[in-house]
Amino acid sequence: MLTGKPSVLFAKLLTVFATLLLPCAAFAASAGAPHLDGAVLSGLWVLPFVCMLLSIAVLPLVAPHFWHSHFGKISLFWALCFLVPFTLKFGFSLALYETLHALLLEYFPFIILLLALFTVAGGVRLTGTLVGTPIVNTLILLIGTLLASWMGTTGAAMLLIRPLLRANAHRKYKVHSVVFFIFLVANIGGSLTPLGDPPLFLGFLQGVDFFWTTTHMLLPMLFTAAILITAYFLIDTYLFGKEGRPAPEGVDASSSEKLGMEGKVNLLLLLGVIGAVLLSGMWDPNIEFNIYHVHVELQNLTRDLLLLFITGLSLRLTDDESRRLNDFNWFPILEVGKLFIGIFLSMIPAIAILKAGKDGALSGIINLVTDANGNPVDIMYFWLTGILSSFLDNAPTYLVFFNTAGGDASHLMTDMASTLLAISAGAVFMGANTYIGNAPNFMVRAIADDQGVKMPSFFGYMAWSFGILIPTFVLVTLVFF
Repeated sequence: MLTGKPSVLFAKLLTVFATLLLPCAAFAASAGAPHLDGAVLSGLWVLPFVCMLLSIAVLPLVAPHFWHSHFGKISLFWALCFLVPFTLKFGFSLALYETLHALLLEYFPFIILLLALFTVAGGVRLTGTLVGTPIVNTLILLIGTLLASWMGTTGAAMLLIRPLLRANAHRKYKVHSVVFFIFLVANIGGSLTPLGDPPLFLGFLQGVDFFWTTTHMLLPMLFTAAILITAYFLIDTYLFGKEGRPAPEGVDASSSEKLGMEGKVNLLLLLGVIGAVLLSGMWDPNIEFNIYHVHVELQNLTRDLLLLFITGLSLRLTDDESRRLNDFNWFPILEVGKLFIGIFLSMIPAIAILKAGKDGALSGIINLVTDANGNPVDIMYFWLTGILSSFLDNAPTYLVFFNTAGGDASHLMTDMASTLLAISAGAVFMGANTYIGNAPNFMVRAIADDQGVKMPSFFGYMAWSFGILIPTFVLVTLVFF
């Protein structure tokens, strides 16, 4: 029986836990940098990440006040449940390297880009009165879907979610509008260019032509979007009639505020955000900074500094009253920042195991994408990339399957174009399956909650996505793969 002070007992338990997880250790790369070999990790290392996801799914339902007050601490707790045993098992050096790698190359660029888009798009306010009729709502979704590929799913979502919510403030049924907004604007609309969604940008960095995505993803995107927009219009029309076709109170022809736009300078700043992202993908000065074996490239550091500068410009150049009238506040980005740091850190072993391919604990998944003759199975590439992208970061998931398919962009764009299409569509489309499948999903949900829309729980949202998206993706499979 273990006895002693609680802190000592806790340390002993963590040591025992870490010892049980693996019989072997990770090793250092020949260049001297620490290296985590995913082939030596058992599936138990994924438990903190699974518990992180379950916390997001369950705690808001069973303990909403506790969750709302302590979600940042809960996120940190699950990150430490991975990092502390990992440090005890593999040593401080490897743990520090993996933490810095996740923070410097993944989390900070991720949250800086979201912060810039959130701040800049939040400075644009549509004035006047939009009334949330089925036609108006459908047009907002359609415009957002078309914009998402050119200004990013996050940019389009942050630009249009508040106008959609204001237009429907008088409506009884609003949840379906936000859910379909996440489906279309925050995910599927970003299918046509590397600017639209991070997985496609990673493909661009790996050598996929900028417009390859446009030409090959156009028909699947239009097919999927047409089904969803039609379904939304029919649902909204039915619910609008059920509500008695309500009109907003206090709105008449003498309304003093005309239809227009405030904060137009932010549209130019949005172009600056797009330019900064493109710069990091096209400019390679071959200069990098080494922070404990983590190589931070100059072009990426420049991009992040430019994005922070653009964020500051937006705050300075946008009238505070306009932001207030736009219902702008910092809670959504703070919530995303606190939750995703726990997600990024706790999913380190899951990504490492996937990268180990057939040598890893998830080799069964990797084996499913290849038939007995060694040929790619496009249907499995689509569904496995998509399912994993629903719960993991869709960008590294895309990269894992990109490399599993050979990793040669020239070959994938020509002889294996259908396989690359399956990987691309799976990563982008199925990011809509859960709140954490793509970053703007959570931000849209947080903004809607803040505006008084009682959004579905984690599993409640999945009921929507499984009921509507999965049948749609089955049709996509039958038609395109």
